[in-house]
Amino acid sequence: MIAQPSFERCKAFIDCQLQGPGKSLALARSSERWRAVTISRQTGSGAHAVGEELAEYLQAHSPKNTPPWTLFDRNLVEKVLQDHNLPERMARFLAEDRISELQDTMDELFGLHPPSWTLVRQTTETILKLVELGRVIIIGRGGGIITRNLDYVFHVRLVGSLERRLEHVQEHYKMEKKAAEEFIQQEDRGRRRYLRKYFALEIDDPLLYHAVINTDLVPYRLAARMIGDALLSSGGAPAGAKA
Repeated sequence: MIAQPSFERCKAFIDCQLQGPGKSLALARSSERWRAVTISRQTGSGAHAVGEELAEYLQAHSPKNTPPWTLFDRNLVEKVLQDHNLPERMARFLAEDRISELQDTMDELFGLHPPSWTLVRQTTETILKLVELGRVIIIGRGGGIITRNLDYVFHVRLVGSLERRLEHVQEHYKMEKKAAEEFIQQEDRGRRRYLRKYFALEIDDPLLYHAVINTDLVPYRLAARMIGDALLSSGGAPAGAKA
């Protein structure tokens, strides 16, 4: 796995994309059927692990000297802050609706942060910029909904049983079972409300995605390879990519 801090990884990706590998980015992108992937997930279904595996798999099947496939998860918030010159304290308001609607309304009333619709618009602008650059994997924040009309973005949803997701959250965050249950409920409820409030859609609707993968039954590495193979077999690999 790449060990760079998330913001540095994000910056390296942008720098690489803007410099280009010796030919115009438009020409390079024209040979790729799929230029981006969005991952929606139930909490604890392994989205970050799958995303990292997917970035490595796609890069391994890309020609040399092409921009890296890059995962945007927690570092997406940092990118939004950077794009819109927002202070670091805004980061907690860019989470997927973890702030309660009452608290959000009160904070806006007293001027503690910009209106929530403004923050969503700014996040949307950043996501659209990233997928236009291409070779990105975006986890959450309505990425699949924001880009649903772009025919070069592949949409995935990861799901799993509460039992298995609890195990993952307890292990990853070092939580007791009760705390893990509350964490999962809060996160999933917030993400569901986020899509309902800002996009009037249901996050669990399978018709929003190209693929829904149950990570109880499919290990993270295999899930990444399944997604990668779907992209590559649909013309996602540029000419000259490794078989």
